[in-house]
Amino acid sequence: MPTKSLIIPIFLQDLFSAGSDTSAATVEWAMAELLQNPSSMAKSRDELAQVMGAKQEIEDSDLGRLKYLQAVVKETFRLHPPAPLLLPRQAEAATEVRGYTVPRGARVLVNVWAIGQDPELWAEPEKFVPERFLEKEMDFRGKDFELLPFGSGRRICPGMPLADRMVHLMLATLLHRFEWRLPADVEKNGVDLSANFGMILGLATPLQAIAKPI
Repeated sequence: MPTKSLIIPIFLQDLFSAGSDTSAATVEWAMAELLQNPSSMAKSRDELAQVMGAKQEIEDSDLGRLKYLQAVVKETFRLHPPAPLLLPRQAEAATEVRGYTVPRGARVLVNVWAIGQDPELWAEPEKFVPERFLEKEMDFRGKDFELLPFGSGRRICPGMPLADRMVHLMLATLLHRFEWRLPADVEKNGVDLSANFGMILGLATPLQAIAKPI
């Protein structure tokens, strides 16, 4: 049984490991999708210019006004959840779900990647359409089961608060402080959006992009 002096460092290690890896992967996916979808990139940058004006540094208090940026992050979480399979659960009692019996003691893995691709839940699920989240109130913090990138309940990812804050800040800063374009060969062939499935869902081919400071 770990002592109290060990529990806090272990918890903090889990918090920062879970928050940093998922944040980095999500920002890379978001940038890849925006570079592949110039209209979404333009809308994101127009919103930043309107909200921020001449202000250079983005603060936490600014994020609540960036509605389109929030929609971009949600759409990225839907298409590319940081962890495609949530932490395992165990059924405490035999349960029937849509005609299937889950026996007591069974280990249950929730495939949030498949939920995000389900055409019964999402119109044209293969497309990157942030606007879908401007039309409906939906949260990714475990209340709406259509969007559960960090899980829900007592076993929700401990790094979610850090990842939530850092993804929005990093993405907003990258879009506000730089102009982005693809290298000529990548632009010609398109961004490779194939995924490397593992504990963290990352791009199989690291994103290449050219940044010009503003």
